[in-house]
Amino acid sequence: MPFPTITHIESRRLELRPVEAADLSDLMEVNGDPEVTRFLPYAAWRSPQDGEAWLARMEALAATGTGRQLVVVRRSEPKVLGTMLLFRHDEGSARVELGYALGRAHWRQGIMREAIEVACSHAFGALGIRRIEAEVNPDNAASCRLLAGVGFVLEGRLRKRWVAKGEAHDTNVYGCLAEEWLARRATG
Repeated sequence: MPFPTITHIESRRLELRPVEAADLSDLMEVNGDPEVTRFLPYAAWRSPQDGEAWLARMEALAATGTGRQLVVVRRSEPKVLGTMLLFRHDEGSARVELGYALGRAHWRQGIMREAIEVACSHAFGALGIRRIEAEVNPDNAASCRLLAGVGFVLEGRLRKRWVAKGEAHDTNVYGCLAEEWLARRATG
């Protein structure tokens, strides 16, 4: 069975919904910023064509049933603040990987923390996911702190795992299990 379609997920301040072509102009602000894409495996977008090529890849991912690209917006306004990717879905293992990016103007406001929390709660609940994984460049200290802060466990480092922008990078592997997530939320 392919990864389920997600129509929208809401939190107190945010909505996560599937990406649309109309989102590309807002996403140009996010993915066109070299500071935002510094630790991502792709270069900053330089043109609308970069955005269109990215969207085609995200649509292909959805078509294969292995993932869903969502955008993060405030419930009070439609502007896209960032992205949330649930991908590499392995149905037999009930596992998925998490990826995300947030526009620099929205850093340090708890937005991505809230987006990850609502996405993980939805995945562990409604989608029946058993395990969520995330790979992060160890130099991305903010993302490492974020994942640990919401309850992901650092499971190890894979040396020279990613080749991005022509350079091999180590990767910290984080994991979170449904039972850990649910227990942590039950105790407050």
